[in-house]
Amino acid sequence: MAWISFDVFRTLGFNDTLQLKPEQIFKHKDDITSADWVLYPEYWQLNALIYGLKAKVFPSQASYLLGHNKIEMTRAFEVVAPANIPQTEIRANTPGNADELWELMLLPFVAKLPKASQGSGVWLIQTRADWKAYLERTDILYVQEYLPINRDIRVVIIGDQVVCAYWRLQSDQGFYNNVAKGGVIDQSPVPAQAVNLALHLATSLSIDHGGFDIAMVSDHPYVFEFNRLFGNQGIEGGDQKIREAIIDYLHRKREPTQPNFPKAPANGRKRLHRVA
Repeated sequence: MAWISFDVFRTLGFNDTLQLKPEQIFKHKDDITSADWVLYPEYWQLNALIYGLKAKVFPSQASYLLGHNKIEMTRAFEVVAPANIPQTEIRANTPGNADELWELMLLPFVAKLPKASQGSGVWLIQTRADWKAYLERTDILYVQEYLPINRDIRVVIIGDQVVCAYWRLQSDQGFYNNVAKGGVIDQSPVPAQAVNLALHLATSLSIDHGGFDIAMVSDHPYVFEFNRLFGNQGIEGGDQKIREAIIDYLHRKREPTQPNFPKAPANGRKRLHRVA
């Protein structure tokens, strides 16, 4: 099985994997076409790889498309798990919509930028001045109800399995639970409802690489978002555990093009070495 990676840091130590820089996609088209898996391309490469070169990409196309924009992600969550989404309103940033949302949402509420991660682009709106400052930052209004929590849960899924799940306690500055914003990791057991929700979302939406952020209000789980690329600070075993889970999943997902025969190389080019 021949693999190609466009992210050397996330695939460091993978056997017989050709490591490329993203811009080398155009010089290695034959190698990419004959590879069994193409790992961790950048978002701009996705269409060229999937539609132009017919490559099998990991993470999945759904992981990229849904993880790229909170609006698309939320709409998908609303379809497959409507009872597990905080009240969310998404509108164009017009004066009329801004006034309507200000009257609709209970204070405090949360406002987000559609494209942001690691706690960036998220604000707790408590005053009209907070709201005005947010309105100046975005073309799209994305607001959610504020849940009464001081911690949330990160559930990491690779392939079709949960790799780990842990609590993230609120940072000293308050509001944020993200480790990048000062949140503290707690390895205490997490409720099964949170893990089951993450698995349901991943399975329903074909997400095979994601860190899902889930809050518990009493016994009910709510999903905020998932991150296609996530940190390993709270994962016991760190990068090695993630790599082992990826290798296991990709081996199990391999589908030969013909019974008992590997995929033929394109244009007679020599195949990459098989992965042990």
